[in-house]
Amino acid sequence: MKLRSLLKLLPALAASIAWLGATQAWATDPFPSKPVKILVGFSPGGSNDVVARLIAPKLAEGLGAQVVVDNRPGAGGNIAASAMLAAPTDGHTLLMCTTGTLSIQPHVLKSMPFDPEKDIVPVTQVTNAPYMLMVNATLPVKSVKELVAYAKQKPGEINFASSGTATGGHLAGEMLKTRAGIDIVHVAYKGTGQAMTDLLAGQVSMIFDQPVSSMQYARSGKLRALAVASARRLTAFPDIPTVMEAGVPDFEPVTWAGICAARNTPPAIVERIQREVAKVLAMPEIAKRLAADGLEPVGSTPEQFRAFLVADKRKWGRVVKDADVKAE
Repeated sequence: MKLRSLLKLLPALAASIAWLGATQAWATDPFPSKPVKILVGFSPGGSNDVVARLIAPKLAEGLGAQVVVDNRPGAGGNIAASAMLAAPTDGHTLLMCTTGTLSIQPHVLKSMPFDPEKDIVPVTQVTNAPYMLMVNATLPVKSVKELVAYAKQKPGEINFASSGTATGGHLAGEMLKTRAGIDIVHVAYKGTGQAMTDLLAGQVSMIFDQPVSSMQYARSGKLRALAVASARRLTAFPDIPTVMEAGVPDFEPVTWAGICAARNTPPAIVERIQREVAKVLAMPEIAKRLAADGLEPVGSTPEQFRAFLVADKRKWGRVVKDADVKAE
């Protein structure tokens, strides 16, 4: 090749080398490259919101990027899940996934806006969380037995709040309704925060909620904690009996919260997020705070979380069938 022809090719060759260099830099761009967003499908003040905001600052330190909690309440968490699935699948938009969204609603709704098994990638289970049965302090009952007797005297007059239709709190109320043989009315809200506002005001009578977002009101005397919905009493609240101690059989609607990503999120990014969340949950100050709120930190691997979800969905399917829960 003549020197003149070679010189003509040099600009194009230089451009190609620059393009390849830029492409390689893009391909190896470290995660995260911008703020990470955790979408919470319920209003501020609820248990999932509280847990997300508890781990976010420490997670930000581990990732080396800002972590923002973004509340997208409504449709039992499906609005937040749909928003995550509409975002780029680069790990920068995550979901605080819950029992209601992934384990219960597939059994209740005729059609989901997404496929929980195909579209959602389990990253890590964050907590296990038993429910606490709370009533407005003005309700003239001090135990589950008294509540059941009172409800039988006033069929259809006692209502219970939840953070949304087909959420764990809703199912727990339906379980009590069927297994105790009482007629109580469900009132669905867009999040625990709104439900708690009406419960404190006496607009609704009771709620199954996680201690993290409701025990402060019991301690102040505005609510009364009647029982915990687990197999055994919580270490943080040893004086509060279980629902089963009151004679309601097989009553253990324990729920969970986790971090999920969208389908096609690179496995390396999923594993990185899982490792960092697990590190946060293992921190003594975080574990102590969760335990004080009646929550058990988990931090499972993506594979462990996926296996857990399969079993959990099956469990709640039986509860939905027994309670004959329908979408509202």
